[in-house]
Amino acid sequence: MTGSSGYIGSRLVVQLERAGHQVVATARDVTKLTDFDWPAAVAEVPLDVSDAGSCREAFAVAGDVEVAYFLVHSIGEGDFAAQDLDSARQFAAAAREAGVSRIVYLGGFVPQQEELSEHLESRADVGDALGEAGVELVWLRAAVVLGGGSTSYELVRHIADRVPVIPLPTWMQHPVSPIAVTDVLHYLVAAADRDQLPAGAYEVSNGERPTYADLIRAYAAEAGLRRLWLPVPPVPPRLVATIASWLTPLPRELAADLVMSLPNSMETHDDRIRGMVPDPHGGLVTSREALRRARQGSRTAGVGSSGDPAHRVRTDPDWSA
Repeated sequence: MTGSSGYIGSRLVVQLERAGHQVVATARDVTKLTDFDWPAAVAEVPLDVSDAGSCREAFAVAGDVEVAYFLVHSIGEGDFAAQDLDSARQFAAAAREAGVSRIVYLGGFVPQQEELSEHLESRADVGDALGEAGVELVWLRAAVVLGGGSTSYELVRHIADRVPVIPLPTWMQHPVSPIAVTDVLHYLVAAADRDQLPAGAYEVSNGERPTYADLIRAYAAEAGLRRLWLPVPPVPPRLVATIASWLTPLPRELAADLVMSLPNSMETHDDRIRGMVPDPHGGLVTSREALRRARQGSRTAGVGSSGDPAHRVRTDPDWSA
């Protein structure tokens, strides 16, 4: 498991172990994993995906690995696109040499016939690189992940919390297909089963199609906030990204890179995965319910002891407080 200390990865370690898998969590500095209260059975191995030798060594130490998860994303860190692409190639090559049967990757939507933002183009390039390595790939594509601590949700939350008059450029009326973090984890766990889910690329969502503006309105309603909504003509995304990076506590480059992706189409037309992976008990979580659950939790619980993966936990970034 790469990205074990990240938002999705740390929660996925817990869910995979609970599903009966033997899990090896990795990090550049494994001492940083001591803050996570996942089960004692989880092994911890040093791994720097930007170093080919480290990738090979990690697979050698881990032993017989059947499924490798690539959840590394350095968005907001300088030339993240080149860095992520090199890391993906090195990791996939090491996985092939180690005899790994399957790589699972969580990326973003890839809208067709559109000029992609740097963020989305990077996510697509990483998926392509992983698929070219010779190991079968399950590539899950998600648009907006709703859960306390996720960058997508926290951007919505901080804008609604901090801006009393919210401008709505025309491109914020584009439909988007969200998914709750609990359902992302459900599909990622299923992706480890080669008999259940064939290799391929699948879009994952809750089946709803709100607009970006609808999500902010829904959050404001859940939080009991009274806001003035101001429709405006098309505004350059770069300007909005700059303003958002000033108004929110998210790292400036991270906020800017996310906002620059908003004009792209994020509406799914592919629900094939639901014909292969049964919905979780109780069905997929609605956007409104996901927003409600994301607001709960005190950040005092650990990722393994929180009652709901949608709650913020103490190991989530400081800017999710």
